[in-house]
Amino acid sequence: MKRLLLLVVALVAIGKVTAARIDTVAVHSAKMEREIPVLVVVPEAEATRPMPVLYLLHGYSGDETVWQGITDLRPLAERYGMIIVCPDGENSWYWDSPLKPASQFETFVAVELPRWVDSHYRTIASREGRAITGLSMGGHGGLWLGVRHRDTFGAAGSTSGGVDIRPFPEAWRMHEQLGPKKKNRKRWDDYTVINEVETLQEGELAIIFDCGYGDFFYEVNQNLHKKLRKMGISHDFYVRPGRHDAPYWENSLPYQLLFFERYFQQANR
Repeated sequence: MKRLLLLVVALVAIGKVTAARIDTVAVHSAKMEREIPVLVVVPEAEATRPMPVLYLLHGYSGDETVWQGITDLRPLAERYGMIIVCPDGENSWYWDSPLKPASQFETFVAVELPRWVDSHYRTIASREGRAITGLSMGGHGGLWLGVRHRDTFGAAGSTSGGVDIRPFPEAWRMHEQLGPKKKNRKRWDDYTVINEVETLQEGELAIIFDCGYGDFFYEVNQNLHKKLRKMGISHDFYVRPGRHDAPYWENSLPYQLLFFERYFQQANR
C-alpha cells in the first residue's frame, strides 16, 4: 500500500512538471509576405499571470522543432517559469539579408514575432520580460538580435554560437545571404556579432554564452569573451567538455534558463 501511494504521488508530481502545452502556429510576416512556422511552449501558469518569454533559436539546417527534439521543453518551461518560443529561422543566420527579400528574419524574430506573441499570450510585454538565445547559427542569432534590439530584449545568449562568421567564408551558405566575402568584406565585418558588441555599454544587456572545448566555434567564442572583458562589459561565459552536438546543447540549456530566470526575477521586482 505504501509503495502504491508513493507511485501515485510520483505520477502526480510528473504530471505537474509536464503540464505545459505546445502550440504549433503560423505567424504572418508582413515584411516577407508569408507565414512562418513557430512552436510555442506555454506553462500552465500562463492562464493566471503574465509570464516572461524566451526566444529560442535553432541552428543551420534546422527548423522550429529542433529544440523540442533535443530535449523536452515542457518541463523546462514549467520549472523556470517562462514561455518558450521557437521560430523557424530557415538558414537565414537571423539577418535581414541585403540580397534576399524573402529572408528578413531579423525583422521577423525581433519585431514581428514578439508583437504577435504579446498579442496572443499573457506575457510581460517589455524588454524586462524577454530574452533570446540559441544554438550554433541560432547562437549567432541570439546575440546578434539581442545586441541590436536592446529595446526588445533585456537578456541574450548563445550556446556553441558562430559569434564571428569571418573565419568561415565558404560555410553554411552564408554567401547567399551576404554575398561572397572577398567582394563584400565590409558587409561581413558589419554582420558579425563580435563587431556588433562594440555598440554595447555596460549594463545595457544581460549576456550569457558558452562553448565546448571540442567545438569548431571554441576559438571565436574565446575571442568574444576576451573582447567583452577588454570593453568592461559584464557577461557570463562558460566552457566545458563537449562538441558541436545535441548532447552538449541539452546539457547547456538548463544553465542558460537559470541565468534568464534570475534576470527576469531581478528585472521585474
